Amino acid sequence: MSVQFNHTIVHARDNRESAEFLARILGLEVGTAWGPFVPVTTDNGVTLDFASVPGEAIVLQHYAFLVPDEVFDAAFARLLAEGVDHFADPGMQRPGEINHHHGGRGVYFLDPAGHGMELITRPYGSHPVPGE
Repeated sequence: MSVQFNHTIVHARDNRESAEFLARILGLEVGTAWGPFVPVTTDNGVTLDFASVPGEAIVLQHYAFLVPDEVFDAAFARLLAEGVDHFADPGMQRPGEINHHHGGRGVYFLDPAGHGMELITRPYGSHPVPGE
């Protein structure tokens, strides 16, 4: 078996709220809670296990999702419909914009726990684009 990334734990103030937020934006399903975790699994089988922790224990993390154009369009429409602040850059200096890095599109936004989420349609390196 080759080395593959399988899962990670994402700290949240409310595990269900954060899992449902990400799943809703990305058009994914929230899995069945398992112990303290509420899972969201991406199309390539990586699971983000959301776990509730005290707010002061949350350290900002960054999660980037490589998505095909049609998923970006749908997710971006959901961000706009929900009034989620979005940015063209990770430093949040370009509000209300998206970027066009690497010949694609990208957007940054915060989840309910304050983690930095990023959607990109073209990889930064030589990784393949989903659906192509």
